[in-house]
Amino acid sequence: MPIGGFVIHVWPAKKPQVLKELAREERLSVYAHDDKGHVVVVIETETSEEMAHLVRSLSLIEGIFTINLAYLYGEDEVEKIESGAYKPQTVFGKAFR
Repeated sequence: MPIGGFVIHVWPAKKPQVLKELAREERLSVYAHDDKGHVVVVIETETSEEMAHLVRSLSLIEGIFTINLAYLYGEDEVEKIESGAYKPQTVFGKAFR
């Protein structure tokens, strides 16, 4: 299960609405936010592809202008890839063949 920490930058005037939208996503936890529009979140998904898809969908929320990855932990997914049990098709926009 990949776990990613992200800093989401939002327009300060839109932050209340963005926080409401983020709260609807059960795979995401908001850990901090400030008046400048920085929102720190952790996302937990079953696969890195699912995480990439979620990040792309979050980027469409009105008021969000960037989503930056701070860290990514995916040890169990790496083990699945190494054993051949899982073959990712894409990870954050990069296709694997």
